Amino acid sequence: MLKAGIVGLPNVGKSTLFNAVTRTRKAEAANYPFCTIEPNTGIVTVPDERLEVLGKLSKTQKIVPAAIEFVDIAGLVQGASQGEGLGNKFLAHIREVDAIVQVVRCFDDDDIQHVAKTVDPLRDIDIINTELVLADLNSVEKRLQRVSKTAKTGDKDSKVEAALCEKLIPHLNEGKPAITCELNVDERKTLKGFFLLTGKPTIFACNVAESELGSAIKDPAGHRYVGKVVDFVKNSHDAEAMVISAAIEAELMDLPEEDAKAYLSDLGVEHSGVSDLIRSVYHLLGLRTYLTTGEKETRAWTIRTGDKAPAAAGVIHTDFERGFIKAEVVAYNDLVSAGSYAKARELGKLRIEGKEYVVQDGDVMEFRFNV
Repeated sequence: MLKAGIVGLPNVGKSTLFNAVTRTRKAEAANYPFCTIEPNTGIVTVPDERLEVLGKLSKTQKIVPAAIEFVDIAGLVQGASQGEGLGNKFLAHIREVDAIVQVVRCFDDDDIQHVAKTVDPLRDIDIINTELVLADLNSVEKRLQRVSKTAKTGDKDSKVEAALCEKLIPHLNEGKPAITCELNVDERKTLKGFFLLTGKPTIFACNVAESELGSAIKDPAGHRYVGKVVDFVKNSHDAEAMVISAAIEAELMDLPEEDAKAYLSDLGVEHSGVSDLIRSVYHLLGLRTYLTTGEKETRAWTIRTGDKAPAAAGVIHTDFERGFIKAEVVAYNDLVSAGSYAKARELGKLRIEGKEYVVQDGDVMEFRFNV
């Protein structure tokens, strides 16, 4: 299962957000640095309203959503790349995740101390990005020293790695993350093997005050702190910025669903920012969902972007992929609009697809196979 790591400076709301995302209280959320030492992990279901709709259509007995794993990682401080604070542990734990959620403090609160004494989201982002870039620069320089020796002997793979290192070093020296370096398809494939911290896809979660959530969601650019993050992400980082309020999410954990909806409505918000965040992280990880539905079960199945029908079938069982014949496919919207499989078939919305079909997010599928 792919993992997303929640990172940020101490006391920005990381552990509070982790608890809200995982609907647990695993992570201690305290008003002092490094209250998270060892990373907390939690399996998170991906909100998908389509499952409930299909479940009613099929009169299903069981609904099974997709899931991903979130990891709450210790707060980073300036100098982490040289081992300051919990730097070495922090960087090692980030290296193990597949995507990063960087929580940025975008609220004022005199009762919650900031390690830098003032609230400045761009400074905070710069501290974290600088430490990640420095760690990567050290890693790439060491790699270049190692592969240069074998490259001189004519080793093809070493030559490729050395060339990529020489392309990355000046980019990283400018303080830019590896993910923004202009690389071709083959170079991107090689880069994955470097396991660089700044090569991971990232979402910036702007943590705002409870009273400002509604206005910040409606007009992110107009918020005094969020606007700066949005502008930064747009101009200098291959990433997305989202607005959340960890404090609100923590309160929603203890409320029944209807009460939670009413609470959000009073704040001028339609739905939980955490739900949006989970869905965005799921897509950030390069994951997509196809659906199956019947009387026994309606389920979301996780595939990677670009997966073809046999690979999608293999997610259910390896025999399905090995003996794949064809797939019956109908788009979710078409099936719901038709009201039943029979009507969708009658309207010509149900298609038969073969081995080369690239599965689309929201496809409702049935497989035919023979082993």
